[in-house]
Amino acid sequence: MSLVKFKRRRPWADLVTSDFFEMDDFFDNRLWERVLSNDNFWNGKNMEPALNIKEDDGNFEIELAAPGFAKKDFKITIDDGCLNISAEKTAEKENKEDNFTRKEFSYNSFERSLQLPENVKEEEAVKAQYKDGILSFKLGKKEAPKKQKPKVIEVS
Repeated sequence: MSLVKFKRRRPWADLVTSDFFEMDDFFDNRLWERVLSNDNFWNGKNMEPALNIKEDDGNFEIELAAPGFAKKDFKITIDDGCLNISAEKTAEKENKEDNFTRKEFSYNSFERSLQLPENVKEEEAVKAQYKDGILSFKLGKKEAPKKQKPKVIEVS
């Protein structure tokens, strides 16, 4: 079993799955407001960071591109078979001159969730490392149960 991206919402799903889809409703402003309010591009939220997942015999390796953050900005949890990664960063800069004040601020955040397969060792410590804008994880795999020889049953 492999890792699967976990997506909490699908803003266009209502349109595609509806049996009563009509073009008039599609261009209705209320519909666009509802759909675009969940769209990261239109509402000013950041997009989800890119993710690479590798699997070998003993481990899953996950790499997440998150440049510009510090180690302290990340919150990583494993809850009910789901790996949750979030980060939040704020910055504020104020420059006072003789007759004006310039104040700049920024806010950056993201959240990603991955449904873990059953063969991941959740109880074992997950190794995480942040270097050069890449957050890396190593998740150990449980050994597959050994296949037992079939038991022969004699009929009496």
